[in-house]
Amino acid sequence: MQRIEHRASFGGWQDVYEHASDTLGCTMRFAVYLPPQAERGPLPVLYWLSGLTCNEQNFITKAGAQRYAAEHGVIVVAPDTSPRGEGVADAEGYDLGQGAGFYVDATQAPWAAHYRMHDYIARELPALIEAQFPTTDARAISGHSMGGHGALVIALKHPGRYRSVSAFSPIVAPSQVPWGEKAFSAYLGDDRAAWQAWDATALVATARERLPLLIDQGEADEFLDGQLRPHLLQAACAAAGHPLELRMQPGYDHSYYFIASFIGDHIAHHARALRG
Repeated sequence: MQRIEHRASFGGWQDVYEHASDTLGCTMRFAVYLPPQAERGPLPVLYWLSGLTCNEQNFITKAGAQRYAAEHGVIVVAPDTSPRGEGVADAEGYDLGQGAGFYVDATQAPWAAHYRMHDYIARELPALIEAQFPTTDARAISGHSMGGHGALVIALKHPGRYRSVSAFSPIVAPSQVPWGEKAFSAYLGDDRAAWQAWDATALVATARERLPLLIDQGEADEFLDGQLRPHLLQAACAAAGHPLELRMQPGYDHSYYFIASFIGDHIAHHARALRG
């Protein structure tokens, strides 16, 4: 593991690291914000998963999260969104291949060789973070759009691993919208029954842990009706008795202006659970 960026921010340090990932078979980057309290002892960790076309930089440069992480004493880890590099499969367009890992473990060639973002986020990366940084065993997870889908699915698939979960503008039903149908067909094959293991609207029905879901969704989001469709998760949660707080925010779109407006609420939400 090698640190490649080191910048002072709100009394702490915003760093970026590279490491060789055994899970993904390539070199990966992740960002870590260490608030000033990290100098005095271990802290809980919030994992942030970004969306299509993003890497580890988008969240740390646009969301303004460092201020709130410093206020609440929470380490924030923001990994890249897919495997990268020469020899890693890719595709034309922004919604498949590098920058579009969809946080699944691919089963189809050529993707299966590297595209195991679920396993990387749920297992390899936390093990590395907890071995190398002053962390407790308290974890939370959040994300935006494709990353919101990833946060919801990973939390639902791993009961007991996270204290809290939230999302901004998540793709809640990827098996029912064009972004997800394209990615799942490529990564997982044509068997739609296999897709259900990666779809939050399906997973809430059998969830073994009733971890409350917090979602902020902009009412002016250009992808709201075609790709995001939060009402599908709302209906699934109601049917399953799964707790969901869906906050529809008037005037807000899909951009980081939206995330920056409410990231303080989300970090406070996670901080309460992490120290619960």
